[in-house]
Amino acid sequence: MWIQVLLVAAFAGLAVIGLRASGGARHQAIRRLLLVGFVALAMFSVLFPQWLSWLAHHLGVGRGADLVLYTLVVAFLSFIATTYRRLNELERKLTVLARRLALDEARRVASDEARRPGERPATEQR
Repeated sequence: MWIQVLLVAAFAGLAVIGLRASGGARHQAIRRLLLVGFVALAMFSVLFPQWLSWLAHHLGVGRGADLVLYTLVVAFLSFIATTYRRLNELERKLTVLARRLALDEARRVASDEARRPGERPATEQR
């Protein structure tokens, strides 16, 4: 029963994490620690499969395979949330960069035209 509460809390936590701004290096360190922990648990579960069934039974899940499925769903949703945040941040940076490039190009063309009225800019002469 309480595994359901834990899973719902995990999903809610992922939603909150997905909506808030990234913390940079701290969040990256936490993700790395969670990945190392997940890999260690996976290796331990492969070496001692009865342990996973024992843990699942004590958490209120029927089988170890179900526990693995629930864990993978949480990990997958976490991946989706962080990837969504990262993609939005990259799109924002790309927009700022494109605007800056357009403004710099417009200034360059305007300064070329101001120096040589009536002449074509150097990029158009051939």
